[in-house]
Amino acid sequence: QVRVTETGGGSVRAGDSLTLSCAVSGRTFSHLAMAWFRQTPKKEREFVAAISWSGANTGYGDSVKGRFTISRDNADSTMTLQMDSLNPEDAAVYFCAAADSPQTVMADLVISIDQSAYDYWGQGTQVTVTV
Repeated sequence: QVRVTETGGGSVRAGDSLTLSCAVSGRTFSHLAMAWFRQTPKKEREFVAAISWSGANTGYGDSVKGRFTISRDNADSTMTLQMDSLNPEDAAVYFCAAADSPQTVMADLVISIDQSAYDYWGQGTQVTVTV
């Protein structure tokens, strides 16, 4: 059974930074493409960032480019999302998602922003940003 667990959510002030982490069990981590999505009660689930199985390629949603950084450590089976310059519009429940990925050069080039591409999801972690 695959288990995806997010940690690191919390309440911060506008302009602050926060780091989210995601751990996966039940799958070989390096055989997974990973991503972060976020959702608020008023919006549909939104793509935030994604990273290929080796970490060689990343992609970001327009609203977070230049402020958020996604990274992974396959040796530790963890992925992180470093969030800088947070603003109230970043407040949401953040979900970690994983997709089975072959360890090929071609697969390493693929960054999917579509949530339907991801097979496994965490329960989400709340991020609150106050002014």
